[in-house]
Amino acid sequence: MEESGLSISADSIRVTEVTEDGDALIFTITSQKLNSDVGVCVCRTFEDFEWLQQSLFSQEDVPGLQGVIFPPLPGKPLSSPQSQAQAKALKQLGFLALGDDWKSYCKALEIYLQQVANHSTLSKNKALESLLTNSEPPGKQRVHKGIFSRLSQAVGELRKENHKDLDDFFQNERNNNLSMTQFSKTATEKFLEVVLSEQKLAVACGHLSTSLHLCVNQEGSDAGNFSKICMKLSEVIDAVKRNFEKVADNNLSTLGLGLDMEYRGQEAKKDMLFRRTCKLVELETAVKNAEKAKPNKKAIMEEVKKVVEKDFDQISSIAKEEIGCFNKCKVTLLRSSLVDWCEKQLHTAREDHELFSRQLEACEQLCVTESTENRIE
Repeated sequence: MEESGLSISADSIRVTEVTEDGDALIFTITSQKLNSDVGVCVCRTFEDFEWLQQSLFSQEDVPGLQGVIFPPLPGKPLSSPQSQAQAKALKQLGFLALGDDWKSYCKALEIYLQQVANHSTLSKNKALESLLTNSEPPGKQRVHKGIFSRLSQAVGELRKENHKDLDDFFQNERNNNLSMTQFSKTATEKFLEVVLSEQKLAVACGHLSTSLHLCVNQEGSDAGNFSKICMKLSEVIDAVKRNFEKVADNNLSTLGLGLDMEYRGQEAKKDMLFRRTCKLVELETAVKNAEKAKPNKKAIMEEVKKVVEKDFDQISSIAKEEIGCFNKCKVTLLRSSLVDWCEKQLHTAREDHELFSRQLEACEQLCVTESTENRIE
């Protein structure tokens, strides 16, 4: 891998904390200098991350940039995803909108920064160094949209998405990406439904536990026995509630985050493949124009064709390398999330087994005690 020129160790980058400042969220980023124990800590808003992403997009002096799969930046967070805003946040962010501490969202931003910092081309951009090390935030700096502004019209031409590719490798990649994007989106949505159901069950158990607790000390001849039963049931239901909460949190922080990253990664790959397809259409148009050009314009059209052809070949070459790295990294990331998911759920299952075993023993003891007292009476 080429030297990035970045003074920060990519693997040391962490988004450790998030605080609210009015309607804005402030993210704390820590990292470590290369070959040093010196640490760096900065605070950034989401707009600062957007500034970095746009800076990466606008590198007109980088050959073949359109062949790069840009690490996906999560959508803009809503500082207080409550009531009506919660539905909007779930639609925009999915798993990243869940939780009061924004832990998953911070992890997604952390992965984004690490992917940029580990990229042989993107890591050379001075905006990354500035974002990670400057004590002052980037501010409201205007960034030229560069080559991607010229692609905005092409993005709207859906016919190019179905344009047949001349290269079987890229045609197969486009077909596979189309399927994988849909599959990963469906898997993410279905797993999100599972987590939301677990959270709802936890809330319902909490209400039931509280209701049982309110039945304690009711008047009546059997008030004492009834109160004991209600107290014990309340404890059991509260244990079930905490189990649902832990399982939902495990799902959210491991496999949920992994599926979200997989889906957004496939979308980023899809964007790159579409940019290359647009350049392919541009090349084919240039070839046709050169063939049909009149003698007095033949030389100019041939030169235009050579320039476009050179750009297209360079984009294709970079795109092949990017696809290889992307496929390798996505397997590693998804496998890691699956392993973490299994380990956490196994640990939680063992803890809950011990807890429920104690609750069962307590219930059995309560039944024995009640039976003994009844016989005495």
